Amino acid sequence: MQPTTPALSDAEKERYNRQIILPEWGEAGQQRLKEATVFIAGVGGLGSPVAMYLAAAGVGCLRLCDMGEPELSNLNRQILHTDEDIGKKKVLSAKETL
Repeated sequence: MQPTTPALSDAEKERYNRQIILPEWGEAGQQRLKEATVFIAGVGGLGSPVAMYLAAAGVGCLRLCDMGEPELSNLNRQILHTDEDIGKKKVLSAKETL
């Protein structure tokens, strides 16, 4: 049996209001996002914005997988990483940013 995800808080209802007000979405749809787990293979040029948007939309759990490290020449498109992250594992850098 999986643990129950708490209901949306007042702050979450305000944060995600623009999604919740959609008739086909509502609070039930936002609650499903909060309870969802999404696996992202790679947090580079494509995975970085995907992870950022999913987190911002309210997905409850992101599972990130990437064996690489940010490089200076990648930072223009890998938006989760900064100069300070060079030499770290991408998943750790992404986790800190998200």
